[in-house]
Parts: sequence; C-alpha cells; structure tokens
Amino acid sequence: MDLLELNTEKMGDKTDRTKHADTIIRNHIVWSMGAGMIPIPIADFFAVSAIQLDMVRQLCKLYDVDFKENEMKAVVTALTTSGFAKAGARMAVKLIPGIGTIIGGVTMAILSGASSFAVGEVFKKHFETGGTILDFDMDRLIKLYNEKFEKGKKVAREIHKEAEAEKKAFKMAKKKKADPAEQLRKLSDLKKEGIISKAEFKKMKKKIVNG
Repeated sequence: MDLLELNTEKMGDKTDRTKHADTIIRNHIVWSMGAGMIPIPIADFFAVSAIQLDMVRQLCKLYDVDFKENEMKAVVTALTTSGFAKAGARMAVKLIPGIGTIIGGVTMAILSGASSFAVGEVFKKHFETGGTILDFDMDRLIKLYNEKFEKGKKVAREIHKEAEAEKKAFKMAKKKKADPAEQLRKLSDLKKEGIISKAEFKKMKKKIVNG
C-alpha cells in the first residue's frame, strides 16, 4: 500500500469516526433536552450532567482515550458552569405553577441541548487533534464551549421543531386512523362491492363500534 492509499484510508476512518461522534452527540442532545423538561429545578441539572458525562464516556471509547470519571466530571463541570449560570433565572421559572412549568421546561430543554452540543463538540475537537486527558487547556476549551453553546441553541431549537412536527403528525395520523365514522364508511363500501360478506361486515362493525 503506497502513501496516498494509506492517507486515503486514514481519512476514510476519520470521516466514519467523526460521523459516529456526531451521532453520539446528537443522541445525547435529545436526551438532555428530555431531561431539561423535568419540572423540578436542580433535578434537571443533575440529570443533564449525568447524560453529558455518559456522552464523554462514549466519545472516549470512540477515540481510544482512557476515561477517568473524576477527571472528566471536573472538566465537564468547568465547561458547563458558565452556561448553566445563565440558565439560573430560567430554572426558577419552573416554580411558577401552570404556564411557568411549560415555558421554563421548554427553555431549559433548549439550553440543556445546547450545553450538551457544546460539550460534545469540545471533546470531539480535542480528541480529533490528538488530545488526551493530560493536556486539557481549560481556558481555550471554555472559550470554544461558549462559542459552540450559541450554535448549540440553534441546533436544539431545530431538534425541538422537528420533534413537535413529528408529534403533531403522529396525532393527526392517529386521529384519522381512529375516526370510527370514516372506518364504518369504508367498511360499508367494501360490503357493497362484495369484497366482504354481510357476516364479516357485522363482525368488523361491532369491533369498530366497541373501539
């Protein structure tokens, strides 16, 4: 194998690994957003932190970096402190009965997703450039985290929109499917066309009427 083939193979491996890293990050963004919806302040924070630590664990495994929980937890905490400090007031909104829980939950879901995106991108970039747990430049990484956090808010909003659209489509499909009047009409057409017998019609009609 010549040098060009070797470099091409390495580039292919790196691309596949980067795609895998992106998938890991996106999955944990979604889970973090779900945890951000937890109605109890502080509980959501700890849930998101646990999810982020699991993301780092998976990224370490992907990039063949030794995972040491205490060290990684300290780095994640240092990175996310500024982001969650900004979220303090928004967390308090959840304490307002009714609408406060909804608004606060959605806002925290976005911020939690953005934070996980930023953490994932920081570790991915660090590991892809050959970094290990022994050479973290926290000032540089915190700066990168803050930059990625802003981008992460856009990513989280898009994921939230997609989830809401899917939820709406599912509800509409379920409503349409469960419409007994429409089902009975179609069933009646099948009987008229001779596709089903009178006995089959009665049996199916009974099922529809009884739900």
